[in-house]
Amino acid sequence: MSDIEKRMNELIDIINNASYEYYVLDNPTITDQEYDDYYTELQRIEKKYPELKRDDSPTHRVGGKAISRFEKVRHETPMLSFDDIFNEEEIESFDERIKKTVSSPTYTLEPKMDGLSGSLLYKNGVLVRAATRGDGVIGEDITINAKTIKSIPLKLTKPIDIEVRGEIYMSFKAFEDANKKNEEQGKNLFANPRNAAAGSVRQLDSKITAQRNLDYMAYFIPNPKDYGIKTQSESIKFLKELGFKTNYDLNGFAHNSKEIDGYIRSLQEKRKDLPFPIDGVVLKVDSLEDEDKLGYTSRVPRWGIAYKFPAVEVLTTLNDIKFTVGRTGKITPNAIFSPVHVDGSLVSKATLHNEDYCLEKDVRIGDVISIRKAGDVIPEVVEVKLERRKDNSIPFKMIENCPICGSKLVKKDAMHFCTNNNCDSRKIEGLIHFASRDTMNIEGLGERIVEDFYNMGFIKDAADIFDLKKHKEDLIELEGFGNKSIDNLLEAIENSKKNSLEKVLFALGIRHVGKKTAKILAKKYKIIDNIIRVSKEELTEVDDIGDIIADSLTEYFADSKNIQLIEKLKEHGVNFEYLSDETDNKLEGQTFVLTGALEKYTRDELTNILESKGAKVTSSVTKKTSGVIVGDKPGSKYDKAISLGIKIYNENDIDSIIN
Repeated sequence: MSDIEKRMNELIDIINNASYEYYVLDNPTITDQEYDDYYTELQRIEKKYPELKRDDSPTHRVGGKAISRFEKVRHETPMLSFDDIFNEEEIESFDERIKKTVSSPTYTLEPKMDGLSGSLLYKNGVLVRAATRGDGVIGEDITINAKTIKSIPLKLTKPIDIEVRGEIYMSFKAFEDANKKNEEQGKNLFANPRNAAAGSVRQLDSKITAQRNLDYMAYFIPNPKDYGIKTQSESIKFLKELGFKTNYDLNGFAHNSKEIDGYIRSLQEKRKDLPFPIDGVVLKVDSLEDEDKLGYTSRVPRWGIAYKFPAVEVLTTLNDIKFTVGRTGKITPNAIFSPVHVDGSLVSKATLHNEDYCLEKDVRIGDVISIRKAGDVIPEVVEVKLERRKDNSIPFKMIENCPICGSKLVKKDAMHFCTNNNCDSRKIEGLIHFASRDTMNIEGLGERIVEDFYNMGFIKDAADIFDLKKHKEDLIELEGFGNKSIDNLLEAIENSKKNSLEKVLFALGIRHVGKKTAKILAKKYKIIDNIIRVSKEELTEVDDIGDIIADSLTEYFADSKNIQLIEKLKEHGVNFEYLSDETDNKLEGQTFVLTGALEKYTRDELTNILESKGAKVTSSVTKKTSGVIVGDKPGSKYDKAISLGIKIYNENDIDSIIN
């Protein structure tokens, strides 16, 4: 190794260690001037010898590289989220449910960071990939931006291969600084630190991300047993040893619901003095062995749950009630009020749901009302302050005609609907839904752009989206568009044609057919034509499909205009087949139990693989169990399987089962 390379390596180690002491430990050991001198020297060496630049060089933190789009990446194990709970009764229910399986659990209690989840992948101790959570299975590669976050180690203290998960967030100071800068530049202000962090980490220009001073708090290792870890609290200690910022000092332990309540009250008192936003407490069973006993449902861990702090309520004056039209024609009254800050966001509108809701609360224009965020996200009207009502307040009155097209409204159950399929508002909302993230996921075709393109005549139905390439020259002339942005949009449109059937089925906007129902139908019938032809009677025999959904489907496909739209989409090359692995359902109907220590897979990995093939994985052996997969030192489950005559598989059999 040359003297130049030795000096470069020495400088990288000095600067990275100084960053760790400053940004993670909050205990700097060198002056700013010394840091700047070392950094400048390293920049000079890397500029002169670019071939020597290392992946963990701190000069990556300034950003500078811009990309055209974020690549999709598949998580090695799914990034599952926890169910939410909101009160003491639900905490007690969680504790009781856990104790049915684990008699004396210890819980770890951790502040719930209010940012966005981020996965970091290290090889030989060096950061090689960072990704957003996405839908839990597929995320976006944000490595170039993650490297600008100074509390993310570019190199760990140990040369190991590991995936680490945590929260990317913006401190209150960084949030204030970012908004101050936006105000000076005449830009829109961020609503809250969470939105600011999410927008910053998805900047195509990493220089912008670097300027936002984001932070990272590590809280989870997907495969802790690979490192000899036996508890969640040990995982946090290990993450701290590796060089990560953690909430170790704020975390707590509990053994029952009373102790959990005590921790929550204590943390709520500290909340206002914390330098970063939190919105609740994450409760986890500490023992990994106990976690294995509890296992997972199809979508969430059974061993953990997220308690959300009660929403903050503020008072304001109801100035007006406006009615909006959704994609299904549903009419929603909305409260329009004097702008107020609610839990970090400036809001001036909240849903009033329907006529019955308004009459029950006796909502009147001119009233003083209390506003909060439902689940810390959606603003809602909590109550009317009747004691402050004025004599000139105006009682609520439901409209009789669509506010957009004037059609007579029809009431179904508690809801009013515009039944005019040609209503402009319904069409626009339907197009927004078609292009949204959960459906066709056409990046760049957001709400404002859909509305503009509709009003300009470029798109009138979903099929027109795939003809936008014919208007490229016209689109480039529009304010805010250029060759690059239009090319990115057209590429996203083209890529959306490859979506699986459940995506496009959900995108069609069939009433009562949500994401889950669309997936059930796609897996069952494989192609759209089979769904079109199926009778109502047969549909109701499918699990989770009742009369209401069956009626909605048959009504939708009986309309010739809807069939014409599907045919037009087919002509444009939109896929209408269920895209699944050939072995996707080969284990459907089978139930497996895992016991003992496995070498090739972690318990979570194997569970996710088996469930992806249609199998169920449970924590107890019964007569209905199809097989028990046994690792080293199996427990009582193995003995019970032998006594019941259940088939036993060892690790060498796993590939033959799943393949």
